[in-house]
Amino acid sequence: MNTMTLYTNPQSRGRVVRWMLEEIGQPYDVKVMTFGGDIKSPEYLKLNPMGKVPTLTHNGTVITEVAAICAYLAEQFPEAGLAPALDSPERGSYHRWLFFVAGPYEMALTAKAYSWEITDESAEAIGCGHIQDTLNTVEQTLAKQPYLCGDQFTTADLLMSSYIGWHTMMKVLEPNPVFARYVERCEKREAARRADSLDNALMEKSA
Repeated sequence: MNTMTLYTNPQSRGRVVRWMLEEIGQPYDVKVMTFGGDIKSPEYLKLNPMGKVPTLTHNGTVITEVAAICAYLAEQFPEAGLAPALDSPERGSYHRWLFFVAGPYEMALTAKAYSWEITDESAEAIGCGHIQDTLNTVEQTLAKQPYLCGDQFTTADLLMSSYIGWHTMMKVLEPNPVFARYVERCEKREAARRADSLDNALMEKSA
């Protein structure tokens, strides 16, 4: 029997993991952590020393970091079809995009949000290089195919579309028709709608 608990807050990246959990269709519990409160409690810090959310526990295993949690769930529940098969030619592309979202994309958009200067000199050492190079890489891929790995929606798309949608809403990203169509396509999924509804309800409850 699977025993899963998601430690989250509806105003956090935990929403991404909630979507992933709805995609795999397995039962799970939710514990809402309060910023400035029990998220820094000794009990929670034993699970996640960073004192951040999300954290997932699964049959005694503790997983932190959004991309890691989502990738873990895709592997634990392959019947959900959220990763290309092991012998698929897209398997390498899938891993590439998982780490691209967690690495270059996150770094580039954080730099953009906080107006951190990336010069020609520093770009050689910074994981994302120039911000626009990162964005162009994603846009060029999505301009020619519906999803990052071709025709199949994968965990990489769940991550990428979540972040692009968030950064567009927060006006960190300028409106982009390629990105807009991609986010809309991904967010039409039933699991995405269920997850959004559940977390919105949590926000209303705590308001």
